[in-house]
Amino acid sequence: MNKKQFTYKDSGVDVEAGEELVNSIKDVVKETHNVSVLSNIGGFGALFQPDFSSMKEPVLVSSVDGVGTKLIVAFKSGKYNTVGQDLVNHCVNDIAVCGATPLFFLDYFSTGSLEKEVGFQVISGFAKACRENGVALIGGETAEMPDIYQKGEFDLAGTIVGAVDKSKLITGNKIQKGDLVLGFKSSGLHTNGYSLARNVLFSEFELDDSPDEIEGTISEELLSIHKSYLPLISGLKKIEGVNGFSHITGGGLISNTNRVLPEGLELNISWDSWERPGIFKLIKKTGNVPEDDMRRTFNLGIGLVSIINPEVKDQVIEAAERVNETVIEIGEVE
Repeated sequence: MNKKQFTYKDSGVDVEAGEELVNSIKDVVKETHNVSVLSNIGGFGALFQPDFSSMKEPVLVSSVDGVGTKLIVAFKSGKYNTVGQDLVNHCVNDIAVCGATPLFFLDYFSTGSLEKEVGFQVISGFAKACRENGVALIGGETAEMPDIYQKGEFDLAGTIVGAVDKSKLITGNKIQKGDLVLGFKSSGLHTNGYSLARNVLFSEFELDDSPDEIEGTISEELLSIHKSYLPLISGLKKIEGVNGFSHITGGGLISNTNRVLPEGLELNISWDSWERPGIFKLIKKTGNVPEDDMRRTFNLGIGLVSIINPEVKDQVIEAAERVNETVIEIGEVE
């Protein structure tokens, strides 16, 4: 009696499909490279030679993150080219608020069964956002893990590394009582609060529904790309008196901005100082969500906060206008 033959492919892992995906994305990825990149994807390690000649004391700044359950909206809608952009922009913002300029990005894409077209769309999203932010996509990992994920599901993670001269690090240590708290608009939920948003919205709406509170469909609103604030931060950080930045992610405006406040100081936020986007009004109304929960879960329309000396407010407004951003005064430091 012949014994059953088992192969890796029979077990759910298609090595050839993985190799085909890598080959299909090489040109897209290479478009993100610059003179500091010493190798294309496919090697055991990614090679990057930074130029720190303009810095006296270069400091590397890094961040790692995922997209969270926003991915479930992508699965449901069959749209995969935006979540990679979400991840890159999120990571870029996390190090930009420290004063760092992003250098390179590494991605991790894991799935139960590799679908080459889905993988290509996701990684093309990584590459698009990397080009827009001037970041080199220098490597990553694609993993097939049968039985971990359901059919059509995948997960993403990304790591970014940037650099800043030590003397130009932005830590919030210069923030003082009386400083102004300025807000800059988000492009929607960004990549946080989706467990609550999905639970509420999908209890009453379908992906293609267009409630009066929003301009497009539920799907379009929930898949709005997480905004990169790099152009804005790059201009503002040159102004003496811009004392701190906060990227508003999980935990909301207060929790994230408290990270950069020196001990003994607190925020006084005027919550009615900006118009809350319709998607947040819809979530609150549909789910009867308590206001405290809304504030702790979502950005509520403010994706970036800058804390400044009041004397430089006009300079900040001018710098923001140059990159088509609007300053919203939302509070002060007490």
